[in-house]
Amino acid sequence: MATTMNAAFADLPPTPRMPALFVGHGSPMNAIEDNTWSRTWHALGERLPGPRAILCVSAHWMTRGASLVHVAARPRTIHDFGGFPAALYAQQYPAPGAPDAAAAAIGLVHSAHLQPDVEWGLDHGAWSVLMRLFPQADVPTFQLSLDLSRPARALFELARELKPLREKGVLIVGSGNLVHNLRRLMPGGRPYDWAEEFDARMTEALDRRDYGAVVEAEKLGELMRLAHPTIEHFLPVLFPLGVADAADELGYFNEGFDLGSISMRSFVLS
Repeated sequence: MATTMNAAFADLPPTPRMPALFVGHGSPMNAIEDNTWSRTWHALGERLPGPRAILCVSAHWMTRGASLVHVAARPRTIHDFGGFPAALYAQQYPAPGAPDAAAAAIGLVHSAHLQPDVEWGLDHGAWSVLMRLFPQADVPTFQLSLDLSRPARALFELARELKPLREKGVLIVGSGNLVHNLRRLMPGGRPYDWAEEFDARMTEALDRRDYGAVVEAEKLGELMRLAHPTIEHFLPVLFPLGVADAADELGYFNEGFDLGSISMRSFVLS
């Protein structure tokens, strides 16, 4: 199996190095609303080089005890939310799958046993962003799950093994939020002090290229627990950082907060 998967990577033609992104995705309504966040995603998509495939690591595909890679040729659009307008449930993102790139990803990783999956598809952490970045839905796309049984350091090391995909035309996208506390939402309110502090600390670490400080954010104790009562929206940031190198330039987009307790800060490494 390993030989087959390594051959899958070798069979992907080389390309100029692709960027890597972290996108603060916020509310699924950003998929259909014309707002600051969605307009910025669209503008970024027009500037990005055209990828051969997209690997998205979303906060909304969580597993335990296994890291899954979606390998189907036609991923379904998953409406994994409740209580939103009918117009949101009507959205479809019919991007093709990327079985070849998914097989290559499986072959690259040795720190964990990545398992192929055909049941998932594209959840809203993926399609709500991608339909703005690539509205034609013509780029083959696949997802990798977040194994919540593994610590942040292990997921970061897994991400590092995926770095060669950047040289094969694969755009790697982490989709979550640097601050995400749904228990403390404040419509129309200013950001909480703790939300701004956590966002600032992560930004300072990124600016210093001190990715270890991001990986070890749980050392911030109560500040981390306020910023992330649950960890899944933080973990996707580890993937673009894991595939980064010293040649990358860091650029931010969509800096700011939504609903007082959701940081929309996003960045591109290129």
